[in-house]
Amino acid sequence: MLLVVDIGNTNVTTGLVRAGSLIATRRATTHPRQTPDELEHLLDALLRLDDVAFADVSSIAAASVVPALTGSLEQIARRRERPLLLATAGTIPLAVRVDRPAEVGADRLVNAFAAGRLYGMPAVVVDFGTATTLDCVGADGAYVGGAIAPGLELGLEALAARTANLPRIELRTPERAIGRDTVSAMHAGTIFGYQALAGGLLVRVRRELADTAGIAPPDVHAILTGGLSAAAWASGIEGVDVIDPDLTLKGLALLHAEIAGGERLEMGLR
Repeated sequence: MLLVVDIGNTNVTTGLVRAGSLIATRRATTHPRQTPDELEHLLDALLRLDDVAFADVSSIAAASVVPALTGSLEQIARRRERPLLLATAGTIPLAVRVDRPAEVGADRLVNAFAAGRLYGMPAVVVDFGTATTLDCVGADGAYVGGAIAPGLELGLEALAARTANLPRIELRTPERAIGRDTVSAMHAGTIFGYQALAGGLLVRVRRELADTAGIAPPDVHAILTGGLSAAAWASGIEGVDVIDPDLTLKGLALLHAEIAGGERLEMGLR
């Protein structure tokens, strides 16, 4: 059994992969200062939720954007004597055609890799996480860059923290764009605003990818992923072909099969 781990700035997300299928996923809050012991305890607890023990795990594949937790995971793998594959610009079989490949987050590269393998090229991945990112895969399968905007929840936190009278709110899709009180106005600005942000960026990058490939913009695959992609309001973003909240975990499984197994994996992950 393969344990796949996506260590993000907001959440640590895990998945269990057996025989080419993602059979379970779990999510916990990221604590950047966790010691290796604390992170190991967290992983043990998440595995137990699915009646699995660390002894059942044969290998680990991970993408991390939190350097301290990357080091902790490496210590855990050594202590447990489990092979660990870390996704980086150097380990992912993906041409990275940007000015500074080492600066691209591992999760963004894994998403681009998975999008090309699972959904075809050219493609753009819209990831709703701590940041809202768009990552582009060219017609030849290369990662060619993208866009980064503040994430939806980050924006809400900033409103509450940097203003005197705006409250912290629970996300809810409003019925209208003109709010009649402060909370409904915040719902409208947040939900409809991020739908417009994602949809507008998607139109522009899709057009640029299409122009480069000599195809029509609708022929560029658009995939939505990330922790917020499963929210009901996300389905209202125009131009998205597929919503796949587990794209990063699937990409790690595909990467492990190609690197550790030496062959491309035809997996039931779509």
